[in-house]
Amino acid sequence: MSVEKVLAISGKPGLYELKIQTRSGFIAESLIDGKKITVGLRSNVSLLSEISIYTETDELKLFEVFARIAKKENNGPALDHKASNNELLAYFSEIIPDFDRDRVYVSDIKKVLNWYNILQKANYVTALSASAVTTTGTVTINNEPAIEEAVEVEAETVVEKPKRGRKKKTEDKE
Repeated sequence: MSVEKVLAISGKPGLYELKIQTRSGFIAESLIDGKKITVGLRSNVSLLSEISIYTETDELKLFEVFARIAKKENNGPALDHKASNNELLAYFSEIIPDFDRDRVYVSDIKKVLNWYNILQKANYVTALSASAVTTTGTVTINNEPAIEEAVEVEAETVVEKPKRGRKKKTEDKE
């Protein structure tokens, strides 16, 4: 189970783990019920490791936010995403005191807490609390920079084969 391959797919509830890449897209497995689905290349897919939360000074990687929640909750479940808006804002400000209140909406907080709880139920939180994961740049762990490997989902290059059929004869008939 790799947290670097966890996906959010637009229009599909929950989170998915990237399993196999195919010609027309990829196969992902739901972290909620374990069902596998085929996802086309045209689907709007986000790697959680690519998502950041705005703060007043910089951006904070989503997995670092998850690691902070795990530390606060001792790797247990977070506040339910269906709590009142005031409770959600108060809880999130405990985790990230300087989050940008103009650009981070309550709907974003609900999504973060829902995703964290899904990862916690699927036993991904221990991997998150061990280290904050990033796909680009450097993350600080225990006040020391740590560089992680990049994981990318790329579209497979498809080379079209020439169509079989009769070739036109260019010979002159006499």
